[in-house]
Amino acid sequence: MEQTKLPNATLILVFGIASIVTCCCYGVVGIALGVIALVLANKASKIYAENPEQYSGYSNVTTGRILAIIGIVLSVLYLLFVAWLVATFGWDALQDQELLQERMLEYMG
Repeated sequence: MEQTKLPNATLILVFGIASIVTCCCYGVVGIALGVIALVLANKASKIYAENPEQYSGYSNVTTGRILAIIGIVLSVLYLLFVAWLVATFGWDALQDQELLQERMLEYMG
């Protein structure tokens, strides 16, 4: 019996990698790509569990799932960091470098 490639295995891997790469886009893009990769990985895992002899490429699915989880965690951490920056220094200070330096000096004491 010839094995067929597991559906979306490569796409899951690409989305997992992209979720890590885009985690610094205010965290939103990385979270979206990571969640999509996890949903696709869950579907692919169910398909593979039904008939493992028929499909190949499950290692891409597991690797993509791990990368998606890492990407989601990094994106959430970055999103929390940006929220802390906005809460601490204000949005206007983040857009003006001199005002940001002034507020950072005030914050440091």
